[in-house]
Amino acid sequence: MDATAHQLDYGRPKPTCYLCLMKPLIVLLSVFGLSSLVCYCLNHEVALQLSARIAMAAMLLFTSVAHFVFWKGMMLMLPKFIPFKKQVVYVTGVMELLAAAGLLIPQTVQVTGIALVVFFVAILPSNINAAMQHVNLEKADYTGSGLSYLWFRIPLQLFLIAWVLYSTLLL
Repeated sequence: MDATAHQLDYGRPKPTCYLCLMKPLIVLLSVFGLSSLVCYCLNHEVALQLSARIAMAAMLLFTSVAHFVFWKGMMLMLPKFIPFKKQVVYVTGVMELLAAAGLLIPQTVQVTGIALVVFFVAILPSNINAAMQHVNLEKADYTGSGLSYLWFRIPLQLFLIAWVLYSTLLL
């Protein structure tokens, strides 16, 4: 497949499925709302930071599944210079699972917050590479939305970093 066919479908840009890109955000915000409601019903106060950590843990559980279900697509996201791609995908999936647990254990919240900020910064190059290569994570091919993905992903990454900082480090 030549570069033009790779980026365009017979002259038409690939449409971006924003709902597909928003799945982690939908999980994050839905669980945040639900956990805030439960906290309020149980304690008659809204525990925003706790609800934010619960929501981030749920989102990390959700996104970690992709590392094991869509591992072939995840491997395509990694820049060429990264060796042992399959192992990297699995290790980062395990890291997300551990971070989810760390957010829920009071003694590990702050160190988990620092680790997550570093993690979110570290994975951004793979997201940029995936956009440049038009990676479709679920199909494990090069039919993805391309650079338009970055208009959503980069602000989302900044939002996730701010979310983690608020919920873990500003205690």
